[in-house]
Amino acid sequence: MQIGLDGNEANVKNRVGSGVYALELLKEFSKDKNHQFLVYLKEKSLPDLPKESANFTYKVFGPKKLWTQFALSLKLFFGKKPDIFFSMGHYGPRFSKVPYVITIHDLSYLHYPQMFKKNDLYQLVNWTKYSVKTAAHIVTVSETTKKDIIENYSLDPSKITVTYEGYDKSRFKPQPKSKIESVKKKYKIAGDYIIFVGTLQPRKNIERLVDAFSLLTQNSELKTQDLSLVLVGKKGWLYDSIFAKIKTLDVDNQVIFTDYVPDDDLPVLIAGAKAYVLPSLWEGFGLPVIEAQACGVTVVVSSISSLPEIVGDSGILADPKSVESISNGLKKVLMDDKLRSELVKKGFANIKRFSWQTCAQQTLDVLEKVALTSKPIV
Repeated sequence: MQIGLDGNEANVKNRVGSGVYALELLKEFSKDKNHQFLVYLKEKSLPDLPKESANFTYKVFGPKKLWTQFALSLKLFFGKKPDIFFSMGHYGPRFSKVPYVITIHDLSYLHYPQMFKKNDLYQLVNWTKYSVKTAAHIVTVSETTKKDIIENYSLDPSKITVTYEGYDKSRFKPQPKSKIESVKKKYKIAGDYIIFVGTLQPRKNIERLVDAFSLLTQNSELKTQDLSLVLVGKKGWLYDSIFAKIKTLDVDNQVIFTDYVPDDDLPVLIAGAKAYVLPSLWEGFGLPVIEAQACGVTVVVSSISSLPEIVGDSGILADPKSVESISNGLKKVLMDDKLRSELVKKGFANIKRFSWQTCAQQTLDVLEKVALTSKPIV
């Protein structure tokens, strides 16, 4: 079977979220010898993408602007047609004679539209709506998001398959103290720290996290010294208020912003933290959470959207709209060594549910089934 893939989500330098998902699936697909994979790109493939082989090739073409809607659509309409096409992002081609499958990661733009730039919001709302209606099948990354898709787009549940994300087992694991100390020195971190990993954007709820951290540092019962909050991630959009909040609360010297961190440093930075925190207002999966657990770090996460499903009883759940709840969740972890140790063990057990190999195989199963049962669009 010949499978067409939109590989653009993976073909970026500083990958987060859906970019990591796309790259890991491409890696797994490139190992499969039962199918022919055609990876469509609007720019030349980056060096760390899987190498071409007899059954895994790249096709680069433009124009780049509105690539999914026009260039890709024309290629699938007039060019050599694969049996099935898979987009690892929300958008399918505007018109196509090839049945296609899309991945929807989350519907945060419907729940918090005010937290997106107008142009991005318009595209997410309208292009996703079209793609959902015309896709032969939808893949999503959690049962929570599946339910959300059903409720918002009135879809038959049988049209949606959940494939949990995975983590890179070779990278995300406990790290030696010597490496941790070296990386801490590199990023000028002294003493203990709490870590957040994610793009700086309103949905991540970082302003409340800063408030919660400020409240936490005022607690004289804490056993930790020189506590810092380390924010790891690139600037996304509407982030100026985060830095304003840090100045207002006068915690400039305790909040460390690293920007995007190289792949080699990230697991070490996470492993050295006392706790990982994700107080997000909405997540489709929450990939950094299981990466943190794989590094042996206790997690404190939101009690809403997909995070309770992904974490279960292996982490602390906090109300993301309550500064006190976030602060108390962190306080529990920092003050109770026994609890932290128990949650680390539960975290190691929890991550056994997640694998990129399984995710890729389940996705291939969907593509095979859809290719066999869907009639070409004429």
